This record gives sequence, structure tokens and C-alpha cells, in this order.
Amino acid sequence: MKKFKPQNGTINRQWVLVSRPVGAPALSNFNFLESEKPTPKQGELLLRTVYLSLDPYMRGRMSDAKSYAEPVAINEVMVGGTVCRVEVSHHPDYEVGEWVVAYSGWQDYSISDGSGLLKLRKAPMKPSYALGVMGMPGLTAYMGLQDIGQPKAGETVVVAAATGAVGSLVGQIAKLKGCKVVGIAGGEEKCHSAVEDLGFDTCIDHKAPDFAEQLAKACDKGIDVYFENVGGKVFDAVLPLLNPSARVPLCGLISQYNATELPKGPDRIPMLMGTLLVKRIKMQGFIVFDDYGHRYNEFSQDMMQWLQDGKIIYREDLVKGLENAVESFIGLLEGKNFGKLVIQVGPDEL
Repeated sequence: MKKFKPQNGTINRQWVLVSRPVGAPALSNFNFLESEKPTPKQGELLLRTVYLSLDPYMRGRMSDAKSYAEPVAINEVMVGGTVCRVEVSHHPDYEVGEWVVAYSGWQDYSISDGSGLLKLRKAPMKPSYALGVMGMPGLTAYMGLQDIGQPKAGETVVVAAATGAVGSLVGQIAKLKGCKVVGIAGGEEKCHSAVEDLGFDTCIDHKAPDFAEQLAKACDKGIDVYFENVGGKVFDAVLPLLNPSARVPLCGLISQYNATELPKGPDRIPMLMGTLLVKRIKMQGFIVFDDYGHRYNEFSQDMMQWLQDGKIIYREDLVKGLENAVESFIGLLEGKNFGKLVIQVGPDEL
């Protein structure tokens, strides 16, 4: 990581996409630019980024393949959720110093007319939580598990990427619902944390040579809910263990985001379709804000109460410095982060 460089009051630093990655993203796909800080007009705000969220979906936005959202244009600032302070306000609904959640991307400063902003409390204890446990990852875990997964007490819930921003919350919510929870993570340290810190019943290292056998042993009564974040060999091991009427919320496929071709081997689609049919399995993909944005208040009330009661443990992987965003994002796709990955772009005081 590069040494943290604080924000300059007159310069706007930006990471822009200069070419579309083929396979894994590289530093050469981006450019780090500096320009003058923008000036807001009447009815506008100047936002100063304090925290930037890095998330796996961003890999898809670097591609021009057809998807649920428009790709980032070449030579444009990379997109991303942010927590900002209002530095200048020419807008009647916002005061200087207020905290807001925005979608201003990988840069120090941005201009907003107030559209799409979410106000935080005047003095939030942990402003960055609005990008994690109280933000998109938290809503994803809460709605994906409860609305699609519909876990019932006594059932077995398996979650991939178990110590990540979404998976860690899925497993803990499932425990609150009285389920047996089996996590899947990469490495002994993450598996230990899933059990000792998050309260999972067990966690299997997907790097183990006998991973499939260990998973089958841990799920001796089969799998009722599988929260899919990964795909690939992890799903291959899960599929034969799914019980009749199992539910599979399909959140992400991080193992395939850098793929440039279909996986080698036999065509397994007929086997998948046959299993879904015979066992009457429900597998449903979802885009959280498209499908559940209108239910944010329901989620926030429950999650805030769980946090206050100590029923949910949340871990943040905080990296200082906008200059480290690309390196950190590449590491995220390789599973190097431990918890919700957030870049601290600047100081949180005015």
C-alpha cells in the first residue's frame, strides 16, 4: 500500500477507467488524475468524500457487456457508494457539515443537486457503517436471506464468502432465526473468525483439497438454504447436498467475475436444471436496490436494534488513502480483504 496522502483543499483527485479489463483488472486499466476542485452553482452542493465503498459488483461495471446497469464509460470516474460531508451548500435542504450517503465514486469531491442523497444523523457514531452493515451489503443480506431464503428454525443454512460484507451478516441473521449455519471461506483464519467471532456452527475452507467431503460431513442433513456469493467449485460441492424445496438466493458469483471464457469440462447445465426440477428448488437472482430499496426502513430498524443489542458483530477492513483504491479492489476480487472493504479518502472532521 502507498503512504496515505491527505486531501488537498483545492485539488480533486480521481480514479478514471481508461481501458476495459480482460480477465483480472490491473493498475494499467486506470489513471489517477488531479484537477481543480469543482464549484457548485445555485441549487447545488459540493460534497467531500470521506469514505468510499469497494464492492465486487464494480468489476461488472468495468465491462461493456449487457447488464442491469450501464458500464462506466472510458475516461470517466469509477462509480461507487460514498459517505460525504457537505462542504459548500447552495441548496435549501442541506447545511454545511451534514453527513450524506451518495454515489459519487472514486474521487475527493463531487457536485450534487441533492438527488439520490441520503442524510445521516447529525453526529453518526460510525459514518462508514452506512456503506456496510447499515447500507447496501446489510440490505442485501437481510432481504436476500429472509425474502428469498425464508429460513426456518432447525434448517441448515450455508453461506459462501462467510466473512465478507454480505456473508458475515447472512450467517448471523440465520443464527438469530434458529438455524444451523455452515460458512465457507478462504483460509484457516477466516474460518476461525466465522465460528469464534460470528457464531457460525462451523466453517469450511474452500482451499482444502477435501473441501467437498468436509462440506458434506458438516451438512449431514443436507442444505435447506444456500446463499450464493461465489459460484464455481463451491457451488459444485453444494448442488448435490441441496434438499427438496431448498432455496438459493443468488447474490453474486465472484469466482467468475474475471473469467474470459466458459469453464472447462462437461456441460453441467442439464444436471443443474434436472436437480432444480426434481427437488423443486427455488433459485432466484436479485439486485438489491432495484428489488428491495423500498423496504430499506424495515431493514434499518431491525439491523440497528440488533447492533445495539450486540446480536450482530460487524467487521470493517479500512484502508487509508484514495491512492490505494485500485490495489485494494484487485485484492478484494482475490479474497484478500477481511470484512467490509472501505477506503478512507479524507478526514471525517470539517
